[in-house]
Amino acid sequence: MDNIALLPEFGGFIWTLVAFVVALSVIVAVHEYGHYIVGRWSGIRAEVFSLGFGPVLYSRLDKRGTRWQVAALPLGGYVRFLGDSDAASGKDGEAVASLSAEEQRHTMHGAPLWARTATVAAGPVFNFVLAVAVFTAIGMTRGVPVEPLTVGALHPVPVAHDIRPGDTLLSVEGHPIDEATGAQAADVMEALPKSDLLDYTVRRDGREMSVRGPYVMPPMVQQLSPKSAAIDAGLERGDVITAVDGEPIVAFSQLKDRVEAAKGAPLLLEVWREGETLELTLAPRRVDEPQGGGGFEANWRIGIMGGMFFAPATETPGLGSALLGGVATLWEIIVGSVSGLYHMITGAISSCNMSGPIGIAEVSGQMASQGASNFIYFVGVLSAAIGLLNLFPIPVLDGGHLVFYAYEAVTGKPPSDGALRILMAVGLAFIVSLMVFALSNDLFCP
Repeated sequence: MDNIALLPEFGGFIWTLVAFVVALSVIVAVHEYGHYIVGRWSGIRAEVFSLGFGPVLYSRLDKRGTRWQVAALPLGGYVRFLGDSDAASGKDGEAVASLSAEEQRHTMHGAPLWARTATVAAGPVFNFVLAVAVFTAIGMTRGVPVEPLTVGALHPVPVAHDIRPGDTLLSVEGHPIDEATGAQAADVMEALPKSDLLDYTVRRDGREMSVRGPYVMPPMVQQLSPKSAAIDAGLERGDVITAVDGEPIVAFSQLKDRVEAAKGAPLLLEVWREGETLELTLAPRRVDEPQGGGGFEANWRIGIMGGMFFAPATETPGLGSALLGGVATLWEIIVGSVSGLYHMITGAISSCNMSGPIGIAEVSGQMASQGASNFIYFVGVLSAAIGLLNLFPIPVLDGGHLVFYAYEAVTGKPPSDGALRILMAVGLAFIVSLMVFALSNDLFCP
């Protein structure tokens, strides 16, 4: 065996592992810090704040008596409060009984109901706050297109043309682009002839002129979906697909039509990459896609997202507008996640849509390989998903504890210690089963 040939594959594995650990560590740290800081504000004393499980690699004791530590297995973390028997905040009956009434007030089990509820809810809430902060920051960094539509940076394409950065697009093949609203060129795509060069009217340096330019939305790879046929085949951002099974194409819509018509059969792609022509073969995969009105629709996809042959000139939105966009993105992720879970349970879509740690790690590496912005966005998405998962009413999760507190608020007393032990054991068994199921998806789903 040629060991040198294994180096790129090994390097890819290390990159994936590092990206996964970084993403998970940030999300877990924020989640557990939410528990810690709100607990501290509420008068509940934290004994241990751990990032990771297993053997302790580093620790220090702060002035409040909390031990901050980093453990060897970076697959989660926990805050252990005074009176807890384990990382899931189970009650240590003997330890709590040995404390004075004043000391018991500083435990999770002797604190007022409002303090316990706030402390438990803070973990998922901090995950949601992190997600909104990420989406808001990315929205401000990427900006919004200026109006009217103006060319920013040009993407390399396999045809010579006369479009220049700074050009304001007025019309394409006689079809106007609305200057008042900055309507996207996609609105006129259907009416355009499928030609590699089109006639544009632009405003340049204060005067209108006619120039020749590429098809507005060529079959260009601008983003790659994680765990997709495109990534497996070796497509890269910036690639332009010039032919499918020997038939030339110039529009992204043509590529989409060929992929859907193949219904999973292999396709031979001719790819232009930085002046060179390559041939790649891939087979479209059936993907369950959420629909705007709810539900899912199965479509054949190769896992690429296209766009215009240029990046529009942008301006930075106001903080309020970007924040609203961040909240809207969080809400879309929550709604989509709940809808996806429901449709998996009912059998409307494949259960292979659920990924385990291997799948998440693979996505982490692939998003990191597409740039810091994409990776940070993925951290926001994963933070939102973990926050939502922790709110599910399952014992051992935060949502399970909140259900116990709701029961206590209604009945005036908490569930008995014996009932809690049984429920926690059932919840733990369910979570372990779910993890095994998700891991099997990683290993056996296509």
